[in-house]
Amino acid sequence: MEFQDKVVLITGAGRGTGHQMAEAFAAQGARLAINDVTPQNVESLAIKLRQRGYNAKVYVDDIAKKVAVQALINQVEDDFGRIDVLINHASVEPHTPLLDMDEWDWHRTLDVNLTGAFLAMQSVGRIMRERGGGVIVNMASLSGGTVSLDRVAYVASLFGIVGLTLQAARELFAYNIRVHMVGRGLGRFQNTGTTVPSELSRAALFLCSPRAAHLTGHIVNLP
Repeated sequence: MEFQDKVVLITGAGRGTGHQMAEAFAAQGARLAINDVTPQNVESLAIKLRQRGYNAKVYVDDIAKKVAVQALINQVEDDFGRIDVLINHASVEPHTPLLDMDEWDWHRTLDVNLTGAFLAMQSVGRIMRERGGGVIVNMASLSGGTVSLDRVAYVASLFGIVGLTLQAARELFAYNIRVHMVGRGLGRFQNTGTTVPSELSRAALFLCSPRAAHLTGHIVNLP
């Protein structure tokens, strides 16, 4: 198994693709730190994983808050001793057009989707730098592509995550930290000619594995 005893932190693991990521990495032997702001979903996931004999620990924190993120990362490091892979999946997606959007929704979307990813990447990146490397994968998808007319805050955050991913890949390369972005509806951003599995969790597994040790800064659009 490619991730035997590797420590994988997944934010927003309580639903959707984050849930699938947790199951995929667990099946490959990873030790999981699974985060969500809603206890019920992530705790039920942890119970299911443990019943299958997998190692999973729950962390309920709001990744949009700096103090909460630092506490989360410190606790994961204390519990597992290191972090080998970070999957940034936490997100919110209000369906509100520009002229109707409340300022609170705008700020909350950017705080969770973009600032949360930045805070997690910064704190985990420092740990990875000290330990000689790691992999970070940012997850973001947009059904219908960027032509959607009612998701101005989410689209703005998605463009920001693209830029954050590319810049982080350049800055962290010297520390053997690889950074990628995976999702659907990212066709205009895709910059890889490498063949990547067409299913989200399998694509993330590939990019985080030794098979992709030579790759960084890839924006991968999946069907």
